[in-house]
Amino acid sequence: MPDHEEKIEVENVKSPGRVQRVNRAKYEAMKHALLAILPLRTPGLTVAEAKAELLPLLPEDLFPGGAKAGWWLKAAQLDLEAKGIIGREEAKPLRLYRLQ
Repeated sequence: MPDHEEKIEVENVKSPGRVQRVNRAKYEAMKHALLAILPLRTPGLTVAEAKAELLPLLPEDLFPGGAKAGWWLKAAQLDLEAKGIIGREEAKPLRLYRLQ
């Protein structure tokens, strides 16, 4: 299977025990970009701020013009929260930050 079709299982902090198989290349690119821009402490970034900051870091071949970046951001966010790598500040709007 070519790399661009390889799948990876991701978790969802809101649905413990449930996994979803997604495109590995897109997930890894989003994860790398998200972890690169999130601060190590609160108050963190809103999801809109995070998206604006990570868009320039995404490979154009995987996310042409930022296509589907919002969906992949949410998928990576929920997976990384489930794994204890990022956290959320329960504020309005929600703010994200790295735990490690």
